[in-house]
Amino acid sequence: MSRLRVINLGLPKSGTTTLARAMKIAGLKTADYRIRRRQTENSEIHGAFVGKLMYDGYFHTGDPLSRMQEFDAFTEVNALREGLSLWPQTDWGIIDAIRHHHPGAKFLLSYRDPKAISDSMLRWSNLGVERLPKNAIPGLPLGYGETGHERVQWIEAHHAHIRKLFAGDDDFLEYDLADKSARDKIADFLGIELKWWGRANKGRPVGKTGTEVA
Repeated sequence: MSRLRVINLGLPKSGTTTLARAMKIAGLKTADYRIRRRQTENSEIHGAFVGKLMYDGYFHTGDPLSRMQEFDAFTEVNALREGLSLWPQTDWGIIDAIRHHHPGAKFLLSYRDPKAISDSMLRWSNLGVERLPKNAIPGLPLGYGETGHERVQWIEAHHAHIRKLFAGDDDFLEYDLADKSARDKIADFLGIELKWWGRANKGRPVGKTGTEVA
């Protein structure tokens, strides 16, 4: 049996941190957003964004996971900080390269109602207020994303795109975060036991500046 590799193609605030925690408790070494020092002895990737490492691997070796070989699961792969706007979950080149280099890799789409994702983005730090509209993002060009309508349309289009790419693919599972059977569906799909499933990284109200209120 080939090694289990799990790649989530969901957008931020679609339950990616919940998925990461579930994967970690299930025993999978999980990369979520960026690599923490405690996760690896490889100092070259300490603090690096998962999305940046994916593109480094893709363009330098052809394999988006080549710089993260020790990791099993990748739950939030985008980066929108420190001058970077990287969205591997929207990039067919990245997705296809993972499928080519890692046959049998499992792809997830963490789904949440698009309006709920949009509202959560607005409440999360300065993501909806500043970072989305002030950066160029696939499907959401510079200057768009400040309104709920624009964010929802972008989110819906991403979901539709992934469904089209993976139509009829046995290595793909879309799950709804609000579905009470999501835990069982993911466990069955991956062939592992999920010992925990809940809600992590819950958003909090934001103030006028767009920063979180403690």
